[in-house]
Amino acid sequence: MSDKDVLAIVLAAGLGTRMRSKLPKVMHAIGHLPMVGHVLKALGEAEVPKVSVVTGPDMEGLTEFVSSRWPHARCHIQTDRLGTAHAALAAHEALSTHDGGVLILFGDTPLITADTVQSVRTKLGQGADVVVLGFEAANPHGYGRILSDANGVYAIREEKDATDEERMVTFCNSGIMGLSGAHAMQILEAIGNDNAKGEYYLTDAVEIARSKGLTITTAVAVEDEVQGINTRAQLAACETVFQQRKRRAVLETGVTMLAPETIYFAHDTVIEPDVVLEQNLVFGPGVRVKAGSVIRAFSHLEGATVGEGSTVGPYARLRPGASLSEGAHIGNFVEIKNATIGVGAKINHLSYIGDASVGSRTNVGAGTITCNYDGFGKHRTEIGAGSFVGSNSTLVAPLKLGSGVYVAAGSTVTEAVPTDALVIGRGRQVVKDQRAKDLRARFKAAKDQRR
Repeated sequence: MSDKDVLAIVLAAGLGTRMRSKLPKVMHAIGHLPMVGHVLKALGEAEVPKVSVVTGPDMEGLTEFVSSRWPHARCHIQTDRLGTAHAALAAHEALSTHDGGVLILFGDTPLITADTVQSVRTKLGQGADVVVLGFEAANPHGYGRILSDANGVYAIREEKDATDEERMVTFCNSGIMGLSGAHAMQILEAIGNDNAKGEYYLTDAVEIARSKGLTITTAVAVEDEVQGINTRAQLAACETVFQQRKRRAVLETGVTMLAPETIYFAHDTVIEPDVVLEQNLVFGPGVRVKAGSVIRAFSHLEGATVGEGSTVGPYARLRPGASLSEGAHIGNFVEIKNATIGVGAKINHLSYIGDASVGSRTNVGAGTITCNYDGFGKHRTEIGAGSFVGSNSTLVAPLKLGSGVYVAAGSTVTEAVPTDALVIGRGRQVVKDQRAKDLRARFKAAKDQRR
């Protein structure tokens, strides 16, 4: 059998009651991606050709997520939750039309890697009938032990059923397993429910295969990689491992990180070489930072692209749809949303630019806002190249300013401005000599009278 001819079944029907959430367990996120998404992503990176996901009843959100992001994956419903082998057989429709090997994985082990998936596939391709993915546990308590003798693996023994000698074994079961195409259905259908819970356990596949004289072997993963998630604490622990991995990967691409432990990435964050990341940064989904840029401390980016050689922050927020061109400057306490910022444009202080385009080399002064929402709909503001918007200006959309426009500080602009025009949209200043002195005297007299 070729290791390429593989069907992966991802078990994702668990309710996760210990998470104390109405959300299906596998939909809780690591790095802004539901944990089942990490498993499917690893399968994609390993180029597994066929994928089935076993869900539970009333998990339409999970089914929709899988179908929208991995349209080649097929979802199957496990109506009654009667154990892991029962869950695998819920994908009977896919199994019955598949002749190759079968990988069985869990939707709540989001740290699994493509390399480990491939290691199980390789063992199947080399002729193994059952491949058990194991790991050396620092503390094996609570894990099923993989037991071997001179003839190879003969059982997986759960902690409660193990003898004192078996509990000394530190090579433990991850739960992930590979089955050869020739025997997958035969083994799964032979698993019984003669146990206290009356459930069908995938771990029994080993003893069944041994009784039939089939070839059983193991593949090995590191312990962090096969952590399962049942509680919020375990979710947080896996998030920590994910962030550590991502930070190492980013550093290895030629990025400077001044305090890596304070930077949080999403699963799809892309940081190009020669970027400098200062402290306390948050990258939400869909961010790409191009080469030579600097992201200064305490900034938050999501759904944004930062052009080459740009500067963002400190204390900046780039929201979805923010697109910075080469050499743009976004400064402290500036928020950009659904806006394109041109080459070399500067928005350095205390501004909000939303649903807008800002031309190249334009300077937007402190306190400027685009009024993009009228209570019912969003409207765009277009600012041409080489313009100057004075401090504390209010640009009321829909609005178009030509190139080379000069907006006087403190203006409220509501109508289109042609190229190279000066616009002043503020009340005329009036100075009344000595009036301040008269006002103070009048106000003091009124206050004294109230006493």
